[in-house]
Amino acid sequence: MDRTALPIGIFDSGIGGLTVARAIRQVLPDEAIVYFGDTAHLPYGDKSKDLIVRYATRITDFLLHERRCKAVVIACNSASAAAYEHLRDAYKDKVPVINVIDPMIEAVIADERIGKAGIIGTKTTIGSGVYQEKFGRRKPSLQLAPLATPLLASMIEEGFYENKISHTVLDAYLSDPILEGIDGLILACTHYPLIKKEIAGYFDRPVIILDSAEVAAAKLKDILAREHLAGPGGGKDHFYVSDYTTSFEKATRLFFGNRVRLEKVRL
Repeated sequence: MDRTALPIGIFDSGIGGLTVARAIRQVLPDEAIVYFGDTAHLPYGDKSKDLIVRYATRITDFLLHERRCKAVVIACNSASAAAYEHLRDAYKDKVPVINVIDPMIEAVIADERIGKAGIIGTKTTIGSGVYQEKFGRRKPSLQLAPLATPLLASMIEEGFYENKISHTVLDAYLSDPILEGIDGLILACTHYPLIKKEIAGYFDRPVIILDSAEVAAAKLKDILAREHLAGPGGGKDHFYVSDYTTSFEKATRLFFGNRVRLEKVRL
């Protein structure tokens, strides 16, 4: 069987991971996508590691066995931190598994222009210390400026961006002294690509804005090419959620760029 024709599986705790799906669509326009948003259990940030691993394993089994995906992308910072190593080891002989954290670590380390990196994300992501721990092991000389920005995700979901409200909230966060002198800023939440231009526009000097969706999509493209899995997937894209509300349906256009039809599947 020609595995290149199989789809790419992507999952998140909700619909924010659709920004990753969107970035993948841009760099791999001929591939078919199967997206799963675990909306019945969001947010993952307040769940235990064991529970997140259980959810992630169940979803990955669905993507592999029910939807026959050729690769799996964890489009969620919390799931990437809690479940990536388990999924990578459990499925290493079956499919490549990509997360949104490690490709970012690699990208920042490889960029010699970055001596001080800001990191903005949810309280859970910043509080977990996952970025700090990985950078500390891989490049201890790199200065880090982690900052929790908890209002941004809900602000974006409510459609408040590129307006006075978002400008005010961003100014309050980005003016924090901890970010002074940063060369790069890591967007450690899959919602944040939607306000990337606003964030970049805040700074009056060049600051490299690092979009985890774009970085993960580029990593996936490289892996598919290296493992000879790239190819015109064809077929139809599918978007699943574990719980359906009209608000999720409406938000898909915001995150993916196009309205999609959500199918409810309880795992």
